[in-house]
Amino acid sequence: MAAYPFSRGKRNFQRRNKNYIRKNDRIRCPEIRVIGPSGKMIGVMNPRDALKLAKDAGLDLVEVSPSARPPVCRILDFGKYKYELSKKKKDTAKTVNRLKEVKFRVSTGQHDYETKLRRAEQFLAHGHKVKLTLTFRGREMEHQNLGYEVLLKSVEDLETMGSADSDPRKAGRNLSVMVAPLPKQKQKLRFSKEVEELAEDEEDIHEDEIELEEDHEENVGDGEE
Repeated sequence: MAAYPFSRGKRNFQRRNKNYIRKNDRIRCPEIRVIGPSGKMIGVMNPRDALKLAKDAGLDLVEVSPSARPPVCRILDFGKYKYELSKKKKDTAKTVNRLKEVKFRVSTGQHDYETKLRRAEQFLAHGHKVKLTLTFRGREMEHQNLGYEVLLKSVEDLETMGSADSDPRKAGRNLSVMVAPLPKQKQKLRFSKEVEELAEDEEDIHEDEIELEEDHEENVGDGEE
């Protein structure tokens, strides 16, 4: 067992890391389906023979579809392949992250209200659509007009940064409205001093934490009653 301390760790790392790409002598299947440098299918062969073809062409043998049977490998420039994958991933992330959410409560105080509007402004300044959501808790359902007033006021306060796609809509205990960003040249900050660098993941987590804190306070209040 002590004779292979590093190789065993490397194999375990490869199993855990979903982004790991096998290439060249790391491809150890009995047979693979090979695609040539031009994109033309060469056929099924032994990995050693495929690696020899790749080396003769001054390129790498890269596993591009490990779940296929047999696995599919291509002869290509590995560095260029990694760059194209990274670029594609970034482009996909930009598309996915274009919708953000800011949450309100009927009882949201003025200071917290302005903090949420600053966050919404930052999202809009970075080109994201923003979903403004207000959740009714307990007896707040009896005063839904107050929720509409909060969202309509927030849309009005954000009019220098974005415009609402429609009137607020109710679904269950939630009231929401979508705000789309105005063109950059027409945007004007009201609650923020300047456009800040946006740490998107941290902002989303922070929003969730705020909602959890509010839920906890509501539960404590219900228990006291």
